[in-house]
Amino acid sequence: MNNSSKIIVIGGSAGSFPIIMNLLPALPAHFDVPIIIVLHRLRNVFSEMANLFSKVTNEHIIHEPEDKEPIQPGNIYLAPQNYHLLIEPDKVFSLDYSEQINFSRPSIDMSFISTANVYKENCMGVLLSGSNRDGANGLHHILKNGGTAVIQDPIDASYDTMPKEAIKLNPAALVADSQTILQLIVKSIISSNGNN
Repeated sequence: MNNSSKIIVIGGSAGSFPIIMNLLPALPAHFDVPIIIVLHRLRNVFSEMANLFSKVTNEHIIHEPEDKEPIQPGNIYLAPQNYHLLIEPDKVFSLDYSEQINFSRPSIDMSFISTANVYKENCMGVLLSGSNRDGANGLHHILKNGGTAVIQDPIDASYDTMPKEAIKLNPAALVADSQTILQLIVKSIISSNGNN
C-alpha cells in the first residue's frame, strides 16, 4: 500500500466535539496521513471551532480548506460551515453549496463517498456520535470500495442514533468505544509513518 495515498475521514454530530478534542493532542507530532474532520455545526453562527481544535493539537494547525485547495500529507482539515466538502479525482477539495442532506451541510455522507471514490482501499472512515442518520450511506460506500469503516459504539455515544443507523447498514464495520477509536487512528498513523 502506498502510505502517501492514505487518508482518514472523521464524521460526527452532537456529542462528537469532546472526542475530537481528545484525539488531537494524542496525534504524533509528525505524520503523513491527511485527516479530514466533518462535523455538523450551526450554519449561520460564527464558529471558532478550527481555532479551538488547533489550540489542543501537537503543533498542528487545523484549517478549513478553500475550494480547489490540494490535499497535503499530514494536514488536518475541518469541513467549512455550510458547505459540503468533496474531494475531486486529482485530490483537491471542492466546496459544494447544494441542498442539505439529512438536514445537514456539510454532509458526512457526501464527504465519505467522494473520499472513497478517490482513495478506494486507502480510505479510513470513522463515524462518531450524532442524532440523525448522516454517514451510514457514506460508510457503506467506503466499505464497498475496500476501505475501512469504524463506528462509535452506540452505548458509548452521547447520541446513539447516528451510530445505530450506521451499524444497521454496515454490519461489517468495526464498532468500538471512543477510546479504542482514538487508539486505532493513532496506530494507523504511526504504522504509516513507520513504513515510509
